[in-house]
Amino acid sequence: MHNSIADIRRDYSHKSLSESDVDTNAIKQFEKWWHEAVSSKIDEVNAMTLATASLDALPSARIVLLKEVNERGFVFFTNYESYKAQQLAENPKACLVFFWKELERQVRITGLIEKISGKQSDEYFQSRPESSRIGAWASPQSRVIEDREWLDEKFNELVNKMEGTSIPRPPHWGGYIVKPVVIEFWQGRPSRLHDRIQYSLDENGEWKIERLAP
Repeated sequence: MHNSIADIRRDYSHKSLSESDVDTNAIKQFEKWWHEAVSSKIDEVNAMTLATASLDALPSARIVLLKEVNERGFVFFTNYESYKAQQLAENPKACLVFFWKELERQVRITGLIEKISGKQSDEYFQSRPESSRIGAWASPQSRVIEDREWLDEKFNELVNKMEGTSIPRPPHWGGYIVKPVVIEFWQGRPSRLHDRIQYSLDENGEWKIERLAP
C-alpha cells in the first residue's frame, strides 16, 4: 500500500503563468481565475480549505464555501460557537486554499479575519433554503451530541415550531471576512517546475508581485 500511494503522480501541462499575464491587483487576479473556474463548470467551485489556529498555535482545517468576494476580501458563513469560531476569537488570522484540479490551479490566501455586519449576515441568511435556516438553529456545531437521532428529533421539532414563520437568523450564526495580506497563485507545470506568483500587501496598501521557486 505504501508503494502504491507513493507512485500516484501526474504531470501538469495545461497552462502557464507569468508576471506579464497577471493583474496588478490581487483581488482582480483572483476574480479573473474565478470566472475561468466557473466557466469550466468545476464541481463545488466555491469549496475552499479554511485553516485556523488557536492561541497556543494548535492548527485546524476544514472545507467551507466561499459566498462572496469583494475589494475587501473573502466571505464565508458559520456558527459563531463552533470550534473554528473559537480559534478565530483567540487568533483572528486564517488561510484559505482553493484547488481547481481541472485547471491545474491553486490559490492560497493568508489574511486577517473579522465578523461582517449583522445586516449582511441577516441578508444572506434569509437567502438560504428554509431547511438550512432551520438547521442553523438545530445544530450546536462542534459540540458532542448523543447520536444522530437526537439531531433529527431537534430538527423536526424546530420544523414544526417554525412552520409559517420567517425564521430569523440565530444570534450565534453569521459571516466572516478574510482580509488578505498575501495571495499566491499556483499554476501546475511539467517536471514539477510549477509557476508561483505571490502578491504581498505593503504598508501603503499596494500589492507587491514576486515569483516564488516551485
